[in-house]
Amino acid sequence: MTSVEPSRGNRAAIVTGAGSGIGAALARKLAGEGLAVLLAYEPGDPREAEDVAAELRADGLEVHAKAADAASESATAALVASCSEMIGPPDVVVANAGIATRIPTEELTEAAFGRVLGVNLLGAHHLFRAAIPSMRERGWGRLLATSSTSGHLYGWNHHAAYCASKAALVGLVRAYAMEQAEAGITANAVAPGLIRSPQSLDPVNSLGGAKLAEAAEVIPARRVGTPEDVAAALAFLAGESAAYVNGHVLVVDGGLATVEPS
Repeated sequence: MTSVEPSRGNRAAIVTGAGSGIGAALARKLAGEGLAVLLAYEPGDPREAEDVAAELRADGLEVHAKAADAASESATAALVASCSEMIGPPDVVVANAGIATRIPTEELTEAAFGRVLGVNLLGAHHLFRAAIPSMRERGWGRLLATSSTSGHLYGWNHHAAYCASKAALVGLVRAYAMEQAEAGITANAVAPGLIRSPQSLDPVNSLGGAKLAEAAEVIPARRVGTPEDVAAALAFLAGESAAYVNGHVLVVDGGLATVEPS
């Protein structure tokens, strides 16, 4: 099947986990490129999502925000249906919702493990599966996920569930890439390294500001990344320029993966 990209001004996108950080930066990036965007955030935790949507609408861009539980199949299906009603069926979906909880492995209960996998892994599957039928009808689509260098390339102490979910996302994306390519749909992921975001700045469940600053010294780029760095990578994968990129994991880490362990 020959895929035909919708004109940029006619494309619609869903970005989950869009309340802050990478998701909010990506929403700004895609909207600035002319896409209509639906920002999804966890119920009860809008963070910046509503403000970002209002800010972009004030600039004349078509952006909306809606609460949806990423771990819920029915809520995600309703989110995709709402997108179709509000701005058109999604041409680009980005499974960016994710949580990280610091728990020693021996204390990691089934419930705690399942909560992380529900948002980080099943959330992507729910979103992709709900979006695919309309993409196949149009012969064009982009399925994107935010993985991580933790899980994909490295382990992370006291974050077994997070690492498992992010590693599994890579397998999920590659399976979707194989199955949907003939319909003009690609599936790819980004694997961010150390990015200055609300998650990484959390000293309880992540590094915190001080340790993040220290970590910059071992990154070849000599800085931690920004949400905009990752948003730029995702926006590339969302466009026609990446039409022959499929089943790929784009590492965005300032070169940290090239550093020889000491």
